[in-house]
Amino acid sequence: MQQKIVITGGPGTGKSTILNELIHQKYTCMPEISREIILKAREGGTEQLFLKKPLLFSQLLLEGRKNQFLQADKMKTEIVFFDRGIPDTHAYMNYLGIDYPSIYKKISKKNRYTTIFMLPSWQEIYTSDNERYENFEQSLVIQNHLKETYTELGYDIIEVPKGTIEKRVRFILNAVNL
Repeated sequence: MQQKIVITGGPGTGKSTILNELIHQKYTCMPEISREIILKAREGGTEQLFLKKPLLFSQLLLEGRKNQFLQADKMKTEIVFFDRGIPDTHAYMNYLGIDYPSIYKKISKKNRYTTIFMLPSWQEIYTSDNERYENFEQSLVIQNHLKETYTELGYDIIEVPKGTIEKRVRFILNAVNL
């Protein structure tokens, strides 16, 4: 059975850097898609889609993450790493305090991941940029919403310790027996 492994955490915790290292080590990885959605919206004339139309943004994310999950099913690989999972979508909606359709949770319950790794908030590596709207304090609140969302869905969360990229990747690989 294929292992589907999510690497999640608040903004600026090192998720993409870890995924890039896993890709470098020849593991199959599904990238974060929010930046792609933000850039497409910007090309279409909408700055800050996440802030201006959060429900539309989250619907696009939900669809994209579900498609990644289903795409992984078709891959002939024993393990697939995901930069964020489907539940991250409604965790962010909870953070914003915005009501969303029940289909969000239904999709999360139907499409189950094998393992969830949570990267802790880490002020020393946190940076903001054109696609990351949150400051460090907001990232801490988002982190709590992510933990609550995955826990409510029945997942056991494995927290990845702070450290070098190599140590963090080794921790993840050891935890899934690779």
